[in-house]
Amino acid sequence: MKLIAAVYSSFIILVSSFATEPRPNILFAIADDWGAHAGAYGTPWVKTPHFDRVAKDGLLFKNAYTPNAKCAPSRACILTGRNSWQLKEAANHICYFPPEFKGWGEALAENGWNVGHTTKGWGPGVANDANGRPRQMTGTPWNKRKATPPTPGIGRNDYAANFTDFLDAAPAGKPWCFWYGAIEPHRSYEFGSGVAKGGKKLSDVNHVPACWPDNDVIRNDMLDYAFEVEHFDAHLGRMLAELEKRGLLDNTLVIVTADHGMPFPRSKGNANVLANHVPFAVMWKKGIANPGRVIDDFISFIDLAPTFVEVAGLKWDETGMAESPGRSLTDLFASKPVHMRDHVLIGRERNDVGRPDDWGYPIRAIVKHDSVFIENFEPMRWPGGNPETGYMDCDAGATKSYILDAHRKNPADPFWQLCFGMRPATEFYDLKADPDLVKNLPADPRVIAMRAQLHAELKAQGDPRMEGKGDVFDTYEHAMKPNAGFYEKFMCGEPVKAGWINPTDIEPRKPLP
Repeated sequence: MKLIAAVYSSFIILVSSFATEPRPNILFAIADDWGAHAGAYGTPWVKTPHFDRVAKDGLLFKNAYTPNAKCAPSRACILTGRNSWQLKEAANHICYFPPEFKGWGEALAENGWNVGHTTKGWGPGVANDANGRPRQMTGTPWNKRKATPPTPGIGRNDYAANFTDFLDAAPAGKPWCFWYGAIEPHRSYEFGSGVAKGGKKLSDVNHVPACWPDNDVIRNDMLDYAFEVEHFDAHLGRMLAELEKRGLLDNTLVIVTADHGMPFPRSKGNANVLANHVPFAVMWKKGIANPGRVIDDFISFIDLAPTFVEVAGLKWDETGMAESPGRSLTDLFASKPVHMRDHVLIGRERNDVGRPDDWGYPIRAIVKHDSVFIENFEPMRWPGGNPETGYMDCDAGATKSYILDAHRKNPADPFWQLCFGMRPATEFYDLKADPDLVKNLPADPRVIAMRAQLHAELKAQGDPRMEGKGDVFDTYEHAMKPNAGFYEKFMCGEPVKAGWINPTDIEPRKPLP
């Protein structure tokens, strides 16, 4: 608790110059499956003028990471300020969220804030309190307004209009917090929509990650993803305009990010830079000194809960939230000479079904500016899910299907091994020489020190994996009952709902190496 007390004191200093101002409102905008691709990061094939504006008028973070690159555990980290391996069941995807862990959305609501959200808050999964009643982890839902989407893959909710409804109903003089939770750019995509409807060209893509082949199929898939990112950004722009119109923007803390990387092979659901590195920009005219700065320090989603609690003027130990290893970002807002951290920890447990006994694929990793160390605890399991159930730990889509089909035609095709093949227990990548993480260097001399640092920090955080009790994550109940025991049902020929599988992705059982 000493760390929490220290960051709270720093916040008091920060806001002293704004003592006459009311507490800021909070707009938290989070996309679903958006990697660090934006104009502000120099990405020419994704147009994000409104994210770029937030970065220009506030702060742009170059090294923001989620501890877990899957929707539910990533959002659990955001809400609680704890790493996923500190959250019991909530380390898994589609889980029963433990009642013992409160989030900042609930804490703010209990302390007089008007809290609401549109579309996707925490989830997917089940979040009930100790009495079995549904929890409002991100406040009251606002989902009445609908709009015709520009492509079938985009949701019908009119996010910006729902935000306007929220503002119209907000009690005067009461601070508010709104969670804008889009479902874009989550799959599925309308193939070719980026070109046909977004006016893009295949040549706009200036870099295809080295873990995928560079061809028209993959480039189209990337541009379709970009088209959906731009839909999210357009609604963000409408929300900023609405705040300006009401005279609220100057004293609203705006944070824009995504829960994890893009829904492509070797990205979403894995534990590496492509999977865990997220866009992150902050704007708050009355609370950020020297706007326009670019922050190179590493930050983690565990830093968001301490930030929101302190901006709200609350004391952590009065919120009922479990202790957080995160650090508030308020010193960075104040342009103080503070060093956040030079690395982040990431990992995963059980994501989607498709392995025997609903097993996960446990990983822990440490990311630094120049290197990444990854430890795979069960290297005899398939990282993307079993072939005979369609590699279900990787979202169905054009890039996935192309790589699988190419592998059938040529078993020596290297992209299948990078995206779907079994992995060694130890992975190490030199980010300077290999930014796409495709050349494993397990004998690099830096491995020993990075493994020791990773294990020491995980032990200090009480990670069951460090205590020889990591199997507990595989025993937690799956919250989507029809999919529990999916592998066994599927292999026995039982009819199961598997709408997110492309049937052509299902392969014969492969022998273990």
